[in-house]
Amino acid sequence: MTLAPAPKPAVAPPSPHPRRWAGLAVLSASLLLVVMDMTILNVALPAVSADLRPGAVELLWMVDVYSLVVSGLLVTVSALGDRWGRKRTLLTGFTIFGLASTAVLWAGSPGEVIAVRALLGVGGAMIMPSTLSMIRTLFTDARERATALGVWSAMASLGAALGPILGGLLLEHFSWHAAFLVNVPVMVVAIVAGLLLLPESRNPAPGRWDAFGTVLSIAGMVALVYSIKQFGKEGAAGPGPWIALAVAAVTLTWFVRRCLGRPDPLLEVRLFRSRPFTAGTLVAVTTSIAMAAVMLLMAQWMQLVQGHSPLETGMRLLPTALGALLMSPPAPWLAARFGTRPVLAGGLAVSGLGLGLLPAVPATYPWIALSLFLLGLGMGSLAIASVAIMAGTPPQKAGSAAAIEETSYELGGALGVAVLGSLAAVVYRGALPPAPAGGGLPGPAADAVRESLGGALEVARQAGAAGAELARQAKAAFTTSLEVTGLAGGLLMLAAALAVWWLVPRDLDVTASHH
Repeated sequence: MTLAPAPKPAVAPPSPHPRRWAGLAVLSASLLLVVMDMTILNVALPAVSADLRPGAVELLWMVDVYSLVVSGLLVTVSALGDRWGRKRTLLTGFTIFGLASTAVLWAGSPGEVIAVRALLGVGGAMIMPSTLSMIRTLFTDARERATALGVWSAMASLGAALGPILGGLLLEHFSWHAAFLVNVPVMVVAIVAGLLLLPESRNPAPGRWDAFGTVLSIAGMVALVYSIKQFGKEGAAGPGPWIALAVAAVTLTWFVRRCLGRPDPLLEVRLFRSRPFTAGTLVAVTTSIAMAAVMLLMAQWMQLVQGHSPLETGMRLLPTALGALLMSPPAPWLAARFGTRPVLAGGLAVSGLGLGLLPAVPATYPWIALSLFLLGLGMGSLAIASVAIMAGTPPQKAGSAAAIEETSYELGGALGVAVLGSLAAVVYRGALPPAPAGGGLPGPAADAVRESLGGALEVARQAGAAGAELARQAKAAFTTSLEVTGLAGGLLMLAAALAVWWLVPRDLDVTASHH
């Protein structure tokens, strides 16, 4: 009697990590803190300026050095995490972030605050993509991963909203140092929890490290973000931004070609061959562009036009976070039920509609709150963008995918402030009467009025009773610039919605398991 050959055992899918949900809690909490920290500092900057009296250039570096360092290091640090270990990279990031936050106690000059901000950028660059790539490796089931990324997305939105509120609270009771020191206890908890709960993961076959590629990526990204920021501040007249842009174009083209030519590239550029991946990245960029610019202008409008304190302003910006929190967790379910394409494109369209409302409704808070809520609601459904980016990515390339997504957010933020911020400045100047306050202002004062709303209000304050009309004109001009910028951001998001509808296949379901 011959025995029939035994059937080959089916390859079992990798078993889910037993502590994955506890791990997600650590990752989400750390992301919440890093995002909060970025926004807290925006609120704290006036207090830092008043105390340390930085020059104009020093003040710019205080603001910009963080994003320059983060965008420069994202690619390198993500590749490092794939090789060295993502948990190790994340915990190192926590440590650097905590130490840099403590170092602020000894920062007594603008230069020292800039150094602290740069160190925070190093920590932030290690934390942000590590949280994303670890979710990709912790959650092997596609549906669970979609839920986890929904939670991750909601935490990012919540952090951006809570930052100004926490910053306002801290600054009302303590010195500006508190905006940094608040990180220290949270980082200690995150390190302990991370050591206990997170598994280590890395690329099993990472290949050789590309040292020259590392230099190209850092130089290219720093030059690109720097040029965008300079265009926003100086306009296109000076040579500086153009030189930086040329350096960025040469180094980044060289870097991409180098990555395409290597079997083990520093950044897996070939991921862009996937249309859902490209669509997810496009969503990340456009959302950041519109959000960064409108939130910056909205915060100024609420404080300078409406006269609210930083804390009151933070509270009034909450509808955005509320919308995102409501929509992020059910977004994967909606994508499974109705398809990825309608949820992604629909989310962009709803956000675009929210921004497009600004010029169409009266500039009173109930309408502004509705506009912000719609913006957040649309953003919440964009949790699916992260799922689309990570779903088609093999686990060993998770670091590359996370780096591309995080870089998209960084670049989008810089572009938003530079491009839409410049548009807002042009509209503001154009909306002022040719001779503000009936003319009669000396040259420097007239320049200050045209430069910014803050400058105009300062001139009006010094002019005494005669300044009331000037303040009214400047506030009306700024409100117009907010409305026009909102419309531009809304149109950009609607255009992106059409592009995403075209890019994403009709039958794509990013929440389906592909074992």
